[in-house]
Amino acid sequence: MFLTVSGGAEVKAWRPELSGVVEVLHAHFPSHAYPSHTHDAWTVLIVDEGVVRYDLDHREHGLAQAQVSLLPPNVPHDGRSVRPEGFRKRVLYLKPERLGRDLIGAAVDQPEYVDPLLRHRLHQLHGVLLDGREDLEAQSRLTLIEERLRQHLQRNVLDPPDQRDPGIAARLRDVLDANVPAGITLDDASKLVHAHPAHLVRAFSREFGMPPHRYLTGRRVDLARRYLLDGHPPADVATLAGFYDQSHLNRHFRKMLGVTPASFVRR
Repeated sequence: MFLTVSGGAEVKAWRPELSGVVEVLHAHFPSHAYPSHTHDAWTVLIVDEGVVRYDLDHREHGLAQAQVSLLPPNVPHDGRSVRPEGFRKRVLYLKPERLGRDLIGAAVDQPEYVDPLLRHRLHQLHGVLLDGREDLEAQSRLTLIEERLRQHLQRNVLDPPDQRDPGIAARLRDVLDANVPAGITLDDASKLVHAHPAHLVRAFSREFGMPPHRYLTGRRVDLARRYLLDGHPPADVATLAGFYDQSHLNRHFRKMLGVTPASFVRR
């Protein structure tokens, strides 16, 4: 991750360890205007402050805070602020194959969507990516976002299906239980369970009342408790239980139990 500050502009950009995402960009531009350019990736854009106006394939568009913009790969566009105070935005750049090149024309025809659910999911994913330590959560959130984007591109936006699949949910739980410290990617789990990643997340959440990533975190906290009670130092427990580092363990341990690992052992 890096931060640049120039002429009042602030830019954070990084490449997360999330399959399908080639770059994340958080930026505040008080006065910058983009000239016409293209990207080799799908650009998923939300505005947090201000209003942006841009031309896409010689047609003018506007983007405010309530909308999500999806700019297709290899199609020229520019960008500028409507208001004198500039704008603040967050962007995901997705590999072309994540949504499919056959849907580029649909994005050119309609690149903005007023979809509170989609925007909220993007907001959540950006928070996870900024933290950078919740792999399964990031994968799960991206899967649901991509599904929703495809529905918009295909002009067939549906409410999440209200159906249970206890067999799929139970099989995913078994997979998670077998991979507590090491973890497992959502794609690998979907291959083992033979179900689409989005269906896995929904089926598990309906059956057990929590998403897969939260279940896995709980199992890791349980494992950490056992190691702590066996006398292992908290710094070693973090790695043994599958957390990135001790601060990562401390955060989830305290959130779940109300005390730090060190306090848990002393008490």
